[in-house]
Parts: sequence; structure tokens; C-alpha cells
Amino acid sequence: MFAPEVVEPTVDRLAELAAGGRVLEFAIGTGRVAVPLAERGVSVTGIELSEPMLARLRAKAAIPVVAGDMATATAPGRFSLVYLVYNTISNLLTQDEQVECFRNAARHLDPGGRFVIELGVPELRRLPPGQDGLVFRADSGYLGVDTYDTVRQHLVSHHFTFGSGRQARLSRCPQRYIWPAELDLMGRLAGFEPESRHADWTGGEFTKESRSHVSVYRLR
Repeated sequence: MFAPEVVEPTVDRLAELAAGGRVLEFAIGTGRVAVPLAERGVSVTGIELSEPMLARLRAKAAIPVVAGDMATATAPGRFSLVYLVYNTISNLLTQDEQVECFRNAARHLDPGGRFVIELGVPELRRLPPGQDGLVFRADSGYLGVDTYDTVRQHLVSHHFTFGSGRQARLSRCPQRYIWPAELDLMGRLAGFEPESRHADWTGGEFTKESRSHVSVYRLR
């Protein structure tokens, strides 16, 4: 996710959508996207809940950041663009919180402003019959497994990292997955209209086989 071939198209598209205006990143993290975007001359502000991530960002760049939750925290001023990258909206584990995230974006935007979300498509078609888990990636030294709770619309991504020894390190990331149609409805409830949806930041066509999407919403 830090590779130039991933970051550069993301920054290119966000700079284009900002159109010279101020931008706000929800869950700005350590500035993987915000720092190179600011280096392009874009005025970037952030909201971030994690104090350790905030400390790392502040050591790298003088980007103004509000400490708080992306569904409720308020940054000063108005913006032409609010954005969320890399499935971050799924970290809000209820539908109500996810809708509030859309509403919070709307509160920060100028009339006609845009909200951009990068999000994976739930891979339920790949689940073996009668099973709730699947391997989404297997590399040397890394194994990624998703387990699904289809009743609550939750998944947990399990990340195993290991070397040549007998020990492995495990980290987990719980999420609430969202279907594209549900995401559009959340947008409408908050006063947005869908503007575009592509498979990636380079503008690839979104199809039934796409594993992720970049969706742009415009405030009515």
C-alpha cells in the first residue's frame, strides 16, 4: 500500500478532484496519502483517532489534524473534498456509524463538494459452501485470512507474519463490510448523489469481477 505505483495514482486522482480547493482526509493515519498530496500544493487537513499514528504523522509533516472519530469529529472550515482510503469506513462496525460518517462528510463540504471512498467488494462468492473463511493472500512470510459473519455483515481480517522459525505473529482487523448499493443509499441519506464509480484510482471500469472500487459522491 506504500508502493509508488499505488500511492501516485491515488494522489493524482485526489488532486484532480480537489480542483484547487481544501481537502479533508478522514482517518488520515500516518499520512501515507496526505503527505504526498500536500507536497503537490494541496491544502490538506485530517481527522485521526489513533494517537500513535498522529505522533508519526506530526513527525513527518506540519499537516493540521483533529484528534477524534471520523463519524463525529469536526475540523475547522469548509472543504471542496473529503476522502477515505483503503477500506477505512469499514472500521466503523455498525451501519448507523457508517451513515454518520457520510453525514459528517456532508457537514464539512461546500455546496457541490465531493466525498470519495475507496472500498473493497465483499468476496462472499469465493466462500466454500458451508465455510466462513477464505485465504485472500499467501506470500512468503505472510498469510491473510478473512472470516465472515454474514448475519451481522462483519468480517475479520487475520494477518499472519512469520520467518524461518516456528513462531508467527498474528494481528486482526474487524470490519463491517458494505455492498456498493448499500453505500449509495448511505450517501443519499446524507444528501449526496453518486457521481462515479471505478475499479481503481486510475479509472478502470468497475465490473462484477472487481474486487474494490473508488466511489465519488457529490453533495446536493
